[in-house]
This record gives sequence, structure tokens and C-alpha cells, in this order.
Amino acid sequence: MKISKWMLAGLASVLSVAVVAGAQTATTGTASKATAPAPALQLNDLGQGPKADPFPAANPKYFTAASPTVDTVNAFLKALWGYDSNRIWRVEAIQTTAAPGVTKVVVFISDKSPNAKVQTAAFFVTPDGNHVIAGDGVVSFGATPFAVLRKTLEAQADGAARGAASKDLMLVEFADLECPHCKEAQSTMDQLVKDFPNARVVFQSFPLAQIHPFAFKAAEYGYCVQKHSDAAFFTYAAAVFDTQAGLTAETADATLKNAVTKAGLDPAAIDACAATPAIKAQVDASVKLAEDSGVNQTPELAVNGHLLPITQVPYETLKKIISYQAQLDGVSTGATSAAK
Repeated sequence: MKISKWMLAGLASVLSVAVVAGAQTATTGTASKATAPAPALQLNDLGQGPKADPFPAANPKYFTAASPTVDTVNAFLKALWGYDSNRIWRVEAIQTTAAPGVTKVVVFISDKSPNAKVQTAAFFVTPDGNHVIAGDGVVSFGATPFAVLRKTLEAQADGAARGAASKDLMLVEFADLECPHCKEAQSTMDQLVKDFPNARVVFQSFPLAQIHPFAFKAAEYGYCVQKHSDAAFFTYAAAVFDTQAGLTAETADATLKNAVTKAGLDPAAIDACAATPAIKAQVDASVKLAEDSGVNQTPELAVNGHLLPITQVPYETLKKIISYQAQLDGVSTGATSAAK
């Protein structure tokens, strides 16, 4: 079994995974003299049926930290992995470290397939218990790890939207109009709109100006077009993606103006709007929202706060994750049985 990084945390480069066979969990730092109460070291199989336990028995001596609890770690992992009924795991260690208040968590992972390999994931929980650090990434931690970002995006995501008016199920796409991968992702986003009628699908501009010199201006134009209607924005965005090769020093202005024309608007008026400080501030705020949300690539999709790299997730898996997140949040996707 190969476990991708996005499968571990819904965000690339967050939890590093190495394949192990019958690995032993070594202590890290100095063990506390007062160890935590013995945890329930059960096999987490998400109720998918009998399977021979593939993991070494967890040893209570590796549980030297009182927080987080095994229950909290399991709830966190279930929020990440619960969409996959084939997944099994066991928390093997929750340890104190040499860094005050920082806890190391080690988890063994496998599935119910015959001869499935056992893998291990290790991550660190911050002293306040609110975040996980692994590799070069930081994500929210807890029994409901996506709840805070979900509320933030409900309040602050101001991009053009399609689909449902309700924010109960929000799919927020962070994208850059000059980004080739974002162009590739649009067919996926179009299909999600069809497959999940109750979803509010938002295009949130995240221009990566350092590598895409015309993305910021394209985003400014986009906000000005959006002032007329969300539908006009999506027509404009599709036109920009279709003519992305024209975003060059010689033809970028003409390319953006042609996209505005295709949206049925006056290019001169949109250009004047895009030059205003208010629109620049709006794009700046959208960039800050992306950065504050932990988005570090485009395109990236927040499913009620659960960040996923759209182009790295198979579509059927993406649908499972959306359906599962909706289930966790107690909302309906509106999907037919065939689309689930």
C-alpha cells in the first residue's frame, strides 16, 4: 500500500511517511517520570470487518506524554482518513520530547488487503495542542481539525461562487489564472458543481506573482468582472484559462481585455476598475487569506476547511472525501446515489 502525503493530512508535504516492517518505536528525548494513564491501544479499523492484526503490540512505556490523548489522536486521524473504509491504524507512541511541551506521535498504518505493508507516520503536536508539525508543513490538530478554517472561509472567502447559496458545504478553490495546473483543474471543478448540488463552489484568487507576472492583474480584472455578476466572472476566467499562452509581456493586456469582452463587459471600464486601490487591496486580502489558511500551492481545494491538492487526488477519491466531510459536518451534499 502506498500512502500519499495528501492522504495523510490533506496537504502535500505535511506528514512524512516511511515504509517499515515490524518497526520498533524508539523513545525520543527524556521520558517523564509521571507517565500518562495506560491508553486504549485498539486497532482502528473503522468498522470494515475482521482482519488479522498486522501491527506490533503498542507498549505503554512509549506513552510518556499526558496530552494529546489516544482518543484525540484517533479522532484527528479519523477526520483525515475516515473516507477510506479500507484503512487501519494503531497509535504506537505519544511521547514527550526535549522541546518543552512538544509531543511526538507515532502511528502504524496498513489496510485490509492481503499482504499489505505496514507503514509508519510520525508528527509533532505543538504545546497548545492546536497544530501538528511534520516535514515542512503545519496543519490544525484536534478532534475536529478543519472547523476553524471552515468558519474563517465562511466569513472571508469573497470570490465568485456557483452552485448552492448555502454555505453549509463550501468548496473553496484557491487558484491562479496564470497557473497551468489550475487550468487543468477546471474540468474537475465543473464536475464537482454537477455532482454536489448542495455545494457552494467558490473561486478564491491566489495569484503567485513571484512566478506568474500577470496573475495579479488577471485577479484584479476578475474582481471587477465579479462586481457585475458571478456568472460573468466564470465566463471571464474560462476565457483567460483558454488563452493562457497569451499572458506574455507583449500580449497580456490584450488577452485579458479579450476575456472581458467574452464575458460581455466593457474592457476599458474593467481596466479602469482594476487600477483602483480598492481592487488591489481586495486581491491583497485574498492572497493573505490563502496564506493564513495554510495554502502553499495552486490549485488547492478547501472542503469545509479540509485542504486538498486538487490535481493530485483521483476524482473518485475526491468525491469520497467531500461526501465524508459533509457527513462529519452533518450536512447534505445533494448528490444522487450514482454521484456519491
